[in-house]
Amino acid sequence: MNWLTWALLSALFAALTAVLAKLGVAGVNSNVATAVRTTVVLGFTWLLAIPGLRESPLGGLSRRTWLFLALSGLATGMSWICYFRALQLGKASQVAPIDKLSVVLVLLLGALVLGERLTFREYTGAGLIAAGAIIMALK
Repeated sequence: MNWLTWALLSALFAALTAVLAKLGVAGVNSNVATAVRTTVVLGFTWLLAIPGLRESPLGGLSRRTWLFLALSGLATGMSWICYFRALQLGKASQVAPIDKLSVVLVLLLGALVLGERLTFREYTGAGLIAAGAIIMALK
């Protein structure tokens, strides 16, 4: 499968995540709900990762890799905590589009931090995504 197939599957599972999480956070502390979800993700990902340890053993990872993966994990955790709280307080159909503003932020951070060049097409797409997210989130 190519990157597009994986990205479309990611979008599908992200959509399911929003709906299932909205159903799951009803009447529960959002941080507890996030912890339950994270525990499931942790177990599931280690089941997938264990066979890959032969090709990428943990001891072979550089300090830089550990640092950036740990920071990414913290950012993921903060994203999930905020996302679950937003789902608890708002409609999934409003929260999800605003959450997808991350696409716009990735484009900007990719340019600023990673030195990726943005074209008119990327700027236009980011603008359309931002406008669509805002329009969808407004009551």
